[in-house]
Amino acid sequence: MTTKHITHWINGKPFDGAAGRRGDVYDPAAGTVSGAVDFAGTAEVDAAVAAAKAAFPAWRDASLSQRAKVLFRFRELVAGHRDELARLISAEHGKVVSDAAGEVARGLEVVEFACGIPHLLKGGFSENVSSRVDAYSILQPLGVVAGITPFNFPAMVPMWMFPVAIACGNTFVLKPSEKDPSASVRLAELWSEAGLPDGVFNVLHGDKAAVDGLLEHPDVKAVSFVGSTPIARYIYETAARNGKRVQALGGAKNHMVVLPDADLDLAADAAVSAGFGSAGERCMAISVVVAVDPVGDELLAKVKERVAKLTIGPGDNPESEMGPLVTRQHRDKVASYLDSGVAQGATLAIDGRETPVLGGGGDGFWLGPTVLDHVTPEMDAYRDEIFGPVLSVVRAGSYEEAMALLDANPYGNGTAIFTNDGGAARRFQNEVEVGMVGINVPIPVPMAYYSFGGWKSSLFGDSHAHGMEGVHFYTRTKAVTARWLDPSQGGVNLGFPTNG
Repeated sequence: MTTKHITHWINGKPFDGAAGRRGDVYDPAAGTVSGAVDFAGTAEVDAAVAAAKAAFPAWRDASLSQRAKVLFRFRELVAGHRDELARLISAEHGKVVSDAAGEVARGLEVVEFACGIPHLLKGGFSENVSSRVDAYSILQPLGVVAGITPFNFPAMVPMWMFPVAIACGNTFVLKPSEKDPSASVRLAELWSEAGLPDGVFNVLHGDKAAVDGLLEHPDVKAVSFVGSTPIARYIYETAARNGKRVQALGGAKNHMVVLPDADLDLAADAAVSAGFGSAGERCMAISVVVAVDPVGDELLAKVKERVAKLTIGPGDNPESEMGPLVTRQHRDKVASYLDSGVAQGATLAIDGRETPVLGGGGDGFWLGPTVLDHVTPEMDAYRDEIFGPVLSVVRAGSYEEAMALLDANPYGNGTAIFTNDGGAARRFQNEVEVGMVGINVPIPVPMAYYSFGGWKSSLFGDSHAHGMEGVHFYTRTKAVTARWLDPSQGGVNLGFPTNG
């Protein structure tokens, strides 16, 4: 079988240089190599940053209307190629095509937000701060900015970053995950088709060498990152030490609290959808259900009923509701928590290793929906970000006990509460130390005009992604104080005023 070759996108075209190193790209459903991707070294990093730096002055000076027109065209092109992008994502990540199409749709929401850039970049103005002196503020782009993105959302997470950055007048270098690199190159081609000038958007593939090259490059002014907490901390510390602005979104251990008065059918639907969608490979996945007594047993029974009806299979099969995990190594690591959980005292209520797979599964990276019950905070399955289809059920005796669990957890990305008590919900949203909160909503991902990001060890830096925080991250404020002579001091001119 012929495998595909993925290379960098630099200065408006595929990179034509020789690759010093390459990595394999897999079909997770088959467990076979489907392609090879070039890895960037110092020369490729320098070339991409140089192209972005050279393109910056003209793009910075492009009118807001011109930028918006390019963004509108890009939006239409991505929407028109959504099915193609979804299949590219499914083939390399493993998620089902419908889930991948939803990912592209959520990314498009940020593009649509960025299309409003003429309004978003309006500054402030104060007239006559002193006699005939005016003061105003303007938002200006930073220059070359970089985005380093994870495997789980190869289209959506980059689109949290580059539409806003480019709309603000910056040029962009994207380093996507080497596990599923094709979607980023297709997006680069669509940018070019939309009329974006060469060099404004570039894609570098690779591993730590490419990441470190961007973090240390003197011409990169800001870095955005989404990934695990240990890497987010490294990105933040390394980039900041090199004088860069940083937003680094880290890991998660998202809790869903179910109070005794909750609609348990709604809660069970939510737990299964949010726990096992995209094989649990979401930073906003629900990984812990905190069942407040006495609802634990009934809720678990309802979860079991729903899991038994799920169909696991290849992402391109329309019958599949959940696909494989992204790599064999990741699948094996996730599966190890089943044994460690039982060894540490949990009950294996649903064993995903026994889940049938459409077509038999072959040598794919399969693990079905799994539930560990009676999990306690000292267990590895509770402490670690598993990032797979493993749902832990923790029993709590009261609302206060549930809140103590959330407060003690080092992560603060997303959370949810299921209840029919408005007072309890309002108390929860006020007290919980988490950045994104859902009330009877299991995955509270904000719309594009709000900002995405957590608290505590789920965020390093001060800025969340997209929304107005994204606009502020990708711009600098300049304050101007101006004094001009009164027109009457300039002589008489009876001519009709024109825009000269």
